[in-house]
Amino acid sequence: MTGPGPFARVTPGILEELRAACGPDWVLVTAEDREPYGSDETEDLWFDPEVVVRPRTTEEVSAILRVAHARRVPVTPRAGGTGLSGGALPVRGGIVLSVDRMDSILEIDRENLVAVVEPGVITQTLQEAVEAAGLYYPPDPASRGSCTLGGNVAENAGGPRAAKYGVTKDWILGLEAVLPDGSVVRPGGKLLKNRTGYSLVQVLVGSEGTLAVVTRIWLKLIPLPRFRRCLLAPFPDLEGAAAGVARIYGAGLLPAALEFMERDAIRLAAEHLRTPVPGSDADALLLLEIDGNHEASVEADLGTAGEVLLAAGATDCLLPESPSKQADLWKVRRAIGEAVKKTSVYKEEDTVVPRAALPALVAGVKGICARAGVRVVCYGHAGDGNIHCNVLRMDLDEAAWNERLPGVVEEIFRLTVSLGGMISGEHGIGWTQRRYLPLALPPAEIAVMRALKRAFDPTGILNPDKMLPEE
Repeated sequence: MTGPGPFARVTPGILEELRAACGPDWVLVTAEDREPYGSDETEDLWFDPEVVVRPRTTEEVSAILRVAHARRVPVTPRAGGTGLSGGALPVRGGIVLSVDRMDSILEIDRENLVAVVEPGVITQTLQEAVEAAGLYYPPDPASRGSCTLGGNVAENAGGPRAAKYGVTKDWILGLEAVLPDGSVVRPGGKLLKNRTGYSLVQVLVGSEGTLAVVTRIWLKLIPLPRFRRCLLAPFPDLEGAAAGVARIYGAGLLPAALEFMERDAIRLAAEHLRTPVPGSDADALLLLEIDGNHEASVEADLGTAGEVLLAAGATDCLLPESPSKQADLWKVRRAIGEAVKKTSVYKEEDTVVPRAALPALVAGVKGICARAGVRVVCYGHAGDGNIHCNVLRMDLDEAAWNERLPGVVEEIFRLTVSLGGMISGEHGIGWTQRRYLPLALPPAEIAVMRALKRAFDPTGILNPDKMLPEE
């Protein structure tokens, strides 16, 4: 029996083939077993997969995809399920292919400074393992305690320390991936240089599970910085804090992280964690971190940063002295997203602009939402121009919310693009943002993306209806 579009439904015969591919215990068919795999962290969306498969090896992934390819059954790859753009939602039913059992750290190569991992490894687990060996893997998404490295690769995840160290793509040396027809490719490896053919590694990183299923990852490591200090700078207005970011870089500083939080964001996090936060009465705060291998230079840069921010209008510079106090500040920063979700129905937009445009972006978003009569909470990675704009429904009735929200989102995106920005810095396009892609990219660029998708996935079975807008 055919399903929506060109796809087939999962039949009893297909279920038997899937059981043969990865074992009967790892093919989930009951409604209760399928239910957790129908959603991710994107708002309150849920779609029911017809079956969930949980392979353990590359060979099993290959066998599953060969079945799906031959039968034209849609497959939605899934890692940690922490995505914020609906990339793991099985919007066409079919098969959810979860890599959660592929969770081994295969190697930490101290000589070559490389880690080899499977896609289901939790990001924080890998970070702690390499730090125990005196090494460092910097990308640190806010959900690092629950997101996985496979999901990080799919979304090209960032995080606070992208300000200095870049995002996931900057740390991937090689991948093993299974194409939609079951073929296995292994571009890259333990090589810091590689100009042999097209860079398939960089094509696959950030492709949101639409081109292949990643089954092994080679990660670049560096020596662990020995010293780390941070400061919290409250500002009396949003624009002053945003402008302070440019002054930090103008002073020749390169912070490991530079985070922006407005008052509502920090208060929501404090209420969520039931802990007071210094400076929470300010309209905006900047959280800055300096790291390095020489304590004197870290302290000197921290002092310079404090002077620069005070000159930019900060009312104070708060310096937590102990590692535990620093960790407390980061705990608050990382809790903002969860705190916002618990406050109200919301819509999060992951805007990114050149750093110098931050004041105009924040002021513009505030104005857009004020005119529409909705509340917005802004926070994010000021060091790389990536601000999360959370539009909250609060007490607005559902009809008014549904009427106003699309216009608000489109206006925010048009403003972002007009400032030289893009509509996603790290959360991806996925299911929820694909209709807006033409606001940011010209038709010729989208056409190239469609051609790339067809080359990898001619039957269109892999993560359908993601990233690319409807034709």
